Amino acid sequence: MAEVLFEKINKRYPNGFHAVKDFDLHIKDEEFVVFVGPSGCGKSTTLRMVAGLEEISDGTLRIGDRVVNDVPPKDRDIAMVFQNYALYPHMNVKQNMSFGLRLRKTPKAEIERRVNEAAETLQLETLLDRRPRELSGGQRQRVALGRAIVREPKVFLMDEPLSNLDAKLRVEMRASISKLHQRLGVTTIYVTHDQVEAMTMGTRIVVMKDGWVQQVDTPINLYEKPVNKFVGGFMGSPAMNFVVGTVQDGVIKGAEGGFNIEPDADLKQKLGAYNGKRVSLGIRPEDLGIRGQTEIVDTGNNHIRATVEVVEPLGAETIVISSVEGDQSVVARIEPFVEVRPGDQIELLANNAKVQAFSIDGDELNIRYS
Repeated sequence: MAEVLFEKINKRYPNGFHAVKDFDLHIKDEEFVVFVGPSGCGKSTTLRMVAGLEEISDGTLRIGDRVVNDVPPKDRDIAMVFQNYALYPHMNVKQNMSFGLRLRKTPKAEIERRVNEAAETLQLETLLDRRPRELSGGQRQRVALGRAIVREPKVFLMDEPLSNLDAKLRVEMRASISKLHQRLGVTTIYVTHDQVEAMTMGTRIVVMKDGWVQQVDTPINLYEKPVNKFVGGFMGSPAMNFVVGTVQDGVIKGAEGGFNIEPDADLKQKLGAYNGKRVSLGIRPEDLGIRGQTEIVDTGNNHIRATVEVVEPLGAETIVISSVEGDQSVVARIEPFVEVRPGDQIELLANNAKVQAFSIDGDELNIRYS
C-alpha cells in the first residue's frame, strides 16, 4: 500500500490550455479519495498524470516514497480501471484477468491463485470461461475490477468506471466497489462527475472546477459546510437553492418582499458586515417546508412566498419546484402526504439553523464558514 502526494501539480498543453492548476493533495495510505466536478474540470487529467498517461508540466508527484514524474506507467505499481472496461474481446474472463500477470512472467501457480481469489471476491467463478460479448455490463465491469485486483498494486485508479451502466447497476456496483475497498484496503483514487457516487463512496472528496481544487473534505462536511457557492450547488441532489436578497440588520430580504429570512445568531452576527449589501441565500431542499403542512419549525420571521410550478411525487418524498419573486426558482423536498398543485400560492418556511449565505462579489465565499 502507499500514500500519494501531489505537490503543486500543473498540466499545460502545447496549445496553451492550462488543464490542472497548482494541485496540492496528500492521500493517505488506504484512503478512498474521489475527484468530482463538471466535465472539463481537470479531474481525469489529474488521474491520468498519476497513471503516467499524461506528462506533468510542473510539480512533484510521489507514490509511496518515490518521485514518479518520469517513471513509466508499467513501473509505477498502479492498476487502472477505465470507463469502457477495455477488455480483450477474443479472450475469456480468466485470460483477461491474468493478461497483465502473464506479461510480467508471473509464475503460473501464482497467477492461478490471484485469479481465483479475485474471481471469488467478485463472484466471477462461474464466468471464467466466457468472453466479454457474453457478459452483461455489470459483469464486464467486475472483470475489469478483477484484472486490477490481481495486480495487487499499491494504488487503484478508477476513471468513471460506472458511467456506462444503468441506474440500478450503478447502485449495486457502488456498493460492490466500497466493500471491495474495505476488504482490500488499497489506496484508491476514483474519478466521477456524479456527486451521488462521490458522497456515498469517498472517505474524502476533492471538488474541482476549471482546473482548480475548490474544497477537500469529508462528504458530510462538503455537504453541510461548503466553502463557496460552487461547492454548495454542486454537492447534493436536488441542488442547494440560491436566491438573491439584501441584508437588513442581519435579516435577508427579497427585493420585492417575496421572502424574509432571519438566520440563527451565528450567521446573523456575521451578516453584520454585509448590512445593506446583496448576498446569495443558500437553502437545501430538505430544509424547507410548507407552512401548516410540514414539520419545519415556524420561527415567526422566516417566510418565502412562492408559486408552485412543478410537483414530482417520488413515493417516499415529494419534490416541489416553485418560483419566487417571479424569476427565482426554489426546490423543496417535503413529505409525501402534502397535497399541492401547480399554480398554488404557498408559503415556504426555512430551518434558520441550516440557512447559509454567500457573498456575491469576488469568489462567492460562504459567509457562515468564512
